[in-house]
Amino acid sequence: METQFLTDEKGNRTAVVLPIKKYNKLIEKLEDLEDVRLYDEAKKEDDGYRISIDEAFKIIAEKRKLAK
Repeated sequence: METQFLTDEKGNRTAVVLPIKKYNKLIEKLEDLEDVRLYDEAKKEDDGYRISIDEAFKIIAEKRKLAK
């Protein structure tokens, strides 16, 4: 099954049906992008000192929990 589009009576696309594998890959990529965004944000908040990658990922994990 490939990607399918649902349309209204005028032919305008209103929804998408994705195979679950494609959906899961899309979600994974979005999570990766969110990790990068949160990492960049964490780096900005360091006020001149450096943090380790492990510490940055802890901050990211905490922010993800708050976002849910």
